Amino acid sequence: MAEISTSKARTIIRKAMAKGEQMGFKPLSVVVLDAGGHVKAFERADGASSGRFGIAQGKAYGAVMLGMPGSAQMARAEQQAYFMAAVNGVYGGQVVPVPGGILVRDKRGNLIGAVGVTGDTSDNDVIAGMAGINAAGLTGDA
Repeated sequence: MAEISTSKARTIIRKAMAKGEQMGFKPLSVVVLDAGGHVKAFERADGASSGRFGIAQGKAYGAVMLGMPGSAQMARAEQQAYFMAAVNGVYGGQVVPVPGGILVRDKRGNLIGAVGVTGDTSDNDVIAGMAGINAAGLTGDA
């Protein structure tokens, strides 16, 4: 099974944070999970609130566990709230079904993990996350 390397995870975080700073976003927090939902790397910018790890992790965890990005999870929650409530029950309340949870694929299209970004608007979180993923030479599904 393909997996995301620690080096790639660090690149994603570094470049996502840089994109946020460049665009004047609020302080971001970024987590990278492997395909099994385990943390590979995390960073919280100076000034970001301390609770941001849980939000970033929940965005990424929902993406990788369900195989759908945060935008698709949010649409599903709006259409079938009971489904997302059940999913959150299954996963112990760890799913945050909003944009900013991005699936990560390698050059062959294999799912290798997910990125969760939080701190600014969900749309801006996605912009930063995709910049990091692309900089690492990977593909993101937001």
